[in-house]
Amino acid sequence: MAKEKTDPTKVEIAKQNSELLRGSIDETLRNPELDCFKEDDLQLLKFHGSYQQDDRDLRKSRRAEGLGKAYSYMLRVVLPAGQLTAAQYIDLDRIADEFANHSIRLTTRQAVQFHGVIKGDLRETIRQINESLMTTLAACGDVCRNVMATAPPIQDAVHTKIRETAHAVAAELKPATQAYHEIWIDGQRQVTSQTATPETEPIYGETYLPRKYKVGVTVQGDNQIDIYSYDAGLIGVLENDQLIGWNVVAGGGLGMSHGRPNTFAQIAENIGFVAIEDGVAAMRVIATIYRDFGNRFDRKQARLKYLIDKMGVDQFRREFIDRCEFDVHPSRPIPEIQIEDWMGKHEQRDGKFFYGVFVENGRIKDTDDVKLRTAFLKIIKTLNCSTTLTPQQSILFNDLDESQIKELESILTEHNVPLLHELSNARRYSMACPSMPTCGLAVAESERVMPDFITEVENTLAELGVADTQLTIRMTGCPNGCARPYTADIALVGRRPGVYHLFVGGRLAGDRMADLYAADVKIESIIETLMPLLNKFAAERNPEEGLGDFYQRVLDRTESRKRVTGKEIPTYDDLQPKLIQIGA
Repeated sequence: MAKEKTDPTKVEIAKQNSELLRGSIDETLRNPELDCFKEDDLQLLKFHGSYQQDDRDLRKSRRAEGLGKAYSYMLRVVLPAGQLTAAQYIDLDRIADEFANHSIRLTTRQAVQFHGVIKGDLRETIRQINESLMTTLAACGDVCRNVMATAPPIQDAVHTKIRETAHAVAAELKPATQAYHEIWIDGQRQVTSQTATPETEPIYGETYLPRKYKVGVTVQGDNQIDIYSYDAGLIGVLENDQLIGWNVVAGGGLGMSHGRPNTFAQIAENIGFVAIEDGVAAMRVIATIYRDFGNRFDRKQARLKYLIDKMGVDQFRREFIDRCEFDVHPSRPIPEIQIEDWMGKHEQRDGKFFYGVFVENGRIKDTDDVKLRTAFLKIIKTLNCSTTLTPQQSILFNDLDESQIKELESILTEHNVPLLHELSNARRYSMACPSMPTCGLAVAESERVMPDFITEVENTLAELGVADTQLTIRMTGCPNGCARPYTADIALVGRRPGVYHLFVGGRLAGDRMADLYAADVKIESIIETLMPLLNKFAAERNPEEGLGDFYQRVLDRTESRKRVTGKEIPTYDDLQPKLIQIGA
């Protein structure tokens, strides 16, 4: 057994010595001789919304030429509830051309990412984002990240309150430091007198949280945001179609590490029920428990889920109740989750309509075949509509007159963007992380190979006569789970170039963990590995039964199974899958 770590991590030391996230970021920005950030600033930069990356496709050739890495920066824009005005979207599109790689990347957490920003443009890019009343502060780092909310812009009391609550949580847990404004907006340190009150972080303290803190807000029956996969969340409970309070959940997280059997993916636990007015405070209380008790000695064990696993849910719940200055009741029963991604035309309940358009793997760009970015910009400029980003990396165009729907569809068709009826279910519900060539954590491809893999799946399902199956397929280039693979019907998690762990058994509802079905499978062998299951599914599925549900129903007849967490081992004799413990 590995010896337990007792010294603070380098990241903890960097935070403590940073003067509330300042470090030497400003000095590096001003030094044209430096092409990248070093050491502590690499960690602090994340709190400001940026990751330092390099083009991994060029590493070998540049090394051969005696050159260093081709550094650039990923910038993430915080958008609580995924909401954007028409003007803001237009500004983001312009920034993609002026400073980034001519694409807009929609994330699985309702945010926007730019890739390819160079160091000399960082300050101006962030300044312009802020000028458009957006921010990159706390998009990354050991703080509350972008706060999600169920996406449809339905104009009723329930959905309005959900969006308002997401914004309120984001405001409550936003870092208080002035470092962001000084570095990126003013470009100079604020001078204060010796008698002035020292700057503080009233919620986080000088070392912030042990790791990231992901939060979401939704309503009962709607798990579009995969709320059980986050550190904490609020699920609106209804009575006679009125919002009466929140079920509080905590302890989810889909990141793990290859070779670390004590890391695992996990869905959140029910903590209790609180009144509507106490939802924001509940998210703050959980953050303070995490702040005070989270692991600051081993970042692989630092997420909130590991704290809850160590404390036990009951002890964590008692700590939560003790800290709350409001009543906490047992969680309320809620209806079974329904699946809706809000693609196509829908009513907003205020006389207007919204229209969802699928964005494959979240990448808004123009190609020789599909002019997606041009189409979206034309829609927004022509129809003057706001937008909402979905947790499935797609987009909703809002506040439309019914007469504008045909015009919107005409623009999509003009630019060769597939309409809803032209999408298979396999593609419609698929997701992939960016992975190569920019992500430094990636060990295998994801976004770049996913479209062709989905085509192969489409052809296979059609041949089996089950193309109508509603299922989600997700792919990530590493085990950190950014595209939420471990709750999908089928998931591919990168192990090394061209090789993946294959997971089966989750579902679109996002409330169940998948099983490791086969380990270390070459991508060209994934379909072959799945064929016994797919053949059996095609022959024996119940009406309307999804692949993950079928797998679980058949598997439940066996004596035991091994979950992603490593707690059980499945023995599915009909399929004879290769099942190897994560980390083995």
